Amino acid sequence: MSSYEDSYLNKRPQELCHMCGKCCRVVTTMRPYSELLELQKQGEQAACEFLSIFEPFPSIEEAKKADKGTVENIIEHLQADGKYDESKVTFYTCKYLQDDNKCSIYDKRPTLCRHCPSTPWAIVPPGCGFEGWLFMKREEDKERVRKAKEELLEMEVLKKRVTNIETLNKIYAVEHKLQRTIDLYKKYGSENW
Repeated sequence: MSSYEDSYLNKRPQELCHMCGKCCRVVTTMRPYSELLELQKQGEQAACEFLSIFEPFPSIEEAKKADKGTVENIIEHLQADGKYDESKVTFYTCKYLQDDNKCSIYDKRPTLCRHCPSTPWAIVPPGCGFEGWLFMKREEDKERVRKAKEELLEMEVLKKRVTNIETLNKIYAVEHKLQRTIDLYKKYGSENW
């Protein structure tokens, strides 16, 4: 099992799920629909899996009819992050969600569904049982980045005191590792934490 699954997915308290079906009723991706279609043609696994499960709503208005609160919540988060471009946002619905909010393929559901919410940075529907837990996990990530930034500053001070090349090379290696930690969260705004 990968460290991602060990560190996040296996610790995710699945019992928090309300089984409301909102996360299946209305979803979006960070890629425009046209890009997903192109990736699907190229055989990209994630795009193929996503489009095998989800079908696009014809418009944002149609998505709002399915779940106005979720659509508005997603748009609000994207706008706050400066990532909202109506022409590039498509909302989707799951083909397998039944009227009783249950999944008709639950026992055979794909990895994409088994991993939802897949990161602490996932935008979940208002009232989702995972909201508080995801917030806590995001704060842990932010603290990890802040600590890495502090350690980078310490490395700068340390480099001024060291003249030994071997020690300097070790410091550079540590700096590189710390910077990778910060860069991991760049798409979530780590430069501002």
